[in-house]
Amino acid sequence: MTTNIASHEPLVATPLAPTPRVSRLAEDALLFQFTAAGESRPTLPLQQRLWALVEALESRRAELGLLEIVPGMGNLLLRVASTDNLSTQTRIDTLTDHVLTCWNSVSPTDSPGRTITIPVTYGGEAGPDLQTVAAHTGLSGDAIIARHSAGLYRVFCLGFQPGFAYLGGLDPALAIPRRATPRLSIPAGSVAIGGNQTAVYPSASPGGWHIIGRTALMLFDPSREQPALLIAGDTVRFVAARSAP
Repeated sequence: MTTNIASHEPLVATPLAPTPRVSRLAEDALLFQFTAAGESRPTLPLQQRLWALVEALESRRAELGLLEIVPGMGNLLLRVASTDNLSTQTRIDTLTDHVLTCWNSVSPTDSPGRTITIPVTYGGEAGPDLQTVAAHTGLSGDAIIARHSAGLYRVFCLGFQPGFAYLGGLDPALAIPRRATPRLSIPAGSVAIGGNQTAVYPSASPGGWHIIGRTALMLFDPSREQPALLIAGDTVRFVAARSAP
C-alpha cells in the first residue's frame, strides 16, 4: 500500500467491476466504459485497473493493430488499423474479446509516479470565483484555501487540452457544479474546481469550471522532452503561495 495518494480517497481493495459497456464509435474505433451507468467518475482503484489494462494493451499494440490507445475517466478509446489480410470488423471483434478478457484478469496498478508541488495565488484577480465557491459551500474563503491546499491529488488522466490533468481527491466539501455559462477565455495557469474535481488550465481557453487561483508554473510546454508537466499516476500538492485580497 502506498501513502502517496489523495487524502480524501484512500486506496482500498478493488470492488467487483461492472460489466464494461462497449460502443462502436466509428468504423475503426471502440469505446469501453468501465464505470456503472450513471456514474460520472471512477474510483481510484477502478482507474488504477484501467492503467493496468492500458499497459497490457501497449505491450501488444503492434500485434493488435492499435493506432490509438486513449484512456479517459473510467473509459478507454481504441482505434484499429485496417489491413488487407483481416477485415476491420474481424479486428474489432478480436480486440473486443481481448480487452474484455484482459479487464477480467488485470490487477490495479498503483504507479505513484512523481509528487508535483504547484504554488497557487488564491482569490482576488487570480481566483475570481473563490467567493462564489464560498457562497455555495458555506465555507469562508480562507477555509476553502486551507482545504484545497491540504489535499493530495492523483492525476487520473489527461484530456480536454494538451496537459490538462483531471485530478481526483478533492475534499467533498468543496464540490460545486460547473458554471451555468462558461467563460470565453480563462488565463493559463488558472486553478479551478468543477464538480468533484480540481484541475489547472495549461493554456488560455474557454472553460466552465470555477477559478479559485492561479499558478505561474507552465503545465504544458511543447519544447520540453516531456511537454506535459503532469501525467497519469502523478500526485499533486497545491501550496498557497499567497492569498490575494
